Amino acid sequence: MAATISPSVTTSRPARAGRGKPIDRQWSVPYRFLLPYLVVFAIFWLWPLIDSFLLSFQNTRVNPWTVDVAVNWRRLWVDQAFHAALRNTLIVLVLQVPIMLALATAIALALDSPKLAARPLFRFAFFAPIVVSDVAYSVVFRLLFNGQYGAVNQALTAIGLPALDWLHDPTWMMATIIIAVTWRWTGYNAIIILAGLQTIPKDLYEAAAIDGAGAWRRFRHITLPLLKPVIVFALVLSVIGTMQLFTEPWLITDAQSSGVSIEMLGTYLFKQGFRNLNFGYASAIAYTIAAMAAAMAAFNLLLARRSPT
Repeated sequence: MAATISPSVTTSRPARAGRGKPIDRQWSVPYRFLLPYLVVFAIFWLWPLIDSFLLSFQNTRVNPWTVDVAVNWRRLWVDQAFHAALRNTLIVLVLQVPIMLALATAIALALDSPKLAARPLFRFAFFAPIVVSDVAYSVVFRLLFNGQYGAVNQALTAIGLPALDWLHDPTWMMATIIIAVTWRWTGYNAIIILAGLQTIPKDLYEAAAIDGAGAWRRFRHITLPLLKPVIVFALVLSVIGTMQLFTEPWLITDAQSSGVSIEMLGTYLFKQGFRNLNFGYASAIAYTIAAMAAAMAAFNLLLARRSPT
C-alpha cells in the first residue's frame, strides 16, 4: 500500500529587518530613476531660485555684501527707470497680446477648415517662426526695419509714405517690438488653439446648422465657449512671456543704449545684474516680475472660471 504523502505548503515570508518590519523597496524604484534629474534640478534650478531670493535682501553695492532687508525693495518704489520699464512692458502686454490671440484664433479657424488645401504645409509655415533661433530672426527684423536701407521703409516710400525711424524713435521702436513678437508667436498660439478646435464635436455644428444658425452664431455660441479654456491657457502663456520680454528689445531695437525710453523689465534686470553688478537689486526685480506674472495669470484664470460660457 502506497503511503500518502501530503504536500508541504511553504508560505514565503518577506525578510524582516530591524523591529520585524518587512523590507519593501518597491516604492523607491521610481525615485531612483528620477534621482539624476532631481539632483540636476536642485543644483541648477532650485538652489539659484533660493539664492536669488536671499540676494534680494542684501546690499550688493558694498564690499563685502551686507544684509539689508529693505534696501532693494524700497528702491523699487522710487526708481523711475524701473517704473518706465514696467510701463513699457505693460504697453506691449496690453497692445500685443490681444492682437496676437485674435490673429491666432483666426488662423486656427482657417487651418481647421476642410476647404483649405495643403493644410499640413500651412500649419508648418505658421509654426516655423518658433524653430528659427532668436538671434537669427532678430537680425532679419533689424535689417527689415533699418531706417536707411530696410525693406519696410523702401515699401513705405514706394507708396508715397515717409520713412520711419523704426530702431531709434521710442514710439516706432515699440511698434517694431510688437510686430516682431506678434510674428514670432502668433503661429505657436494658433497651433494650440487649433488643437482645441479639433476636440469640439462636429455634431454640435451640424445640429446648429439644422436649426438655422449661421456661421457667426455657431462661432459665438459653440466655438468660443468651448475654446475658452484653450484661449485662457494661451493668454496665460503670453502674459508670462511678455513680462519676461528680452530678446526683441535687446537685439532688434537699440534698447542697449537708448536708456529708459524703450527699456523693458527684462532688459533693465539684465543691466542691473550684469552691467552694474548689482545682483541684489536685480534679484528683487526678478521676483517682482515673477510675482506680477503669477498674479496676472491667476487673475485671468479666475476671470475665465467666473465668466459665463
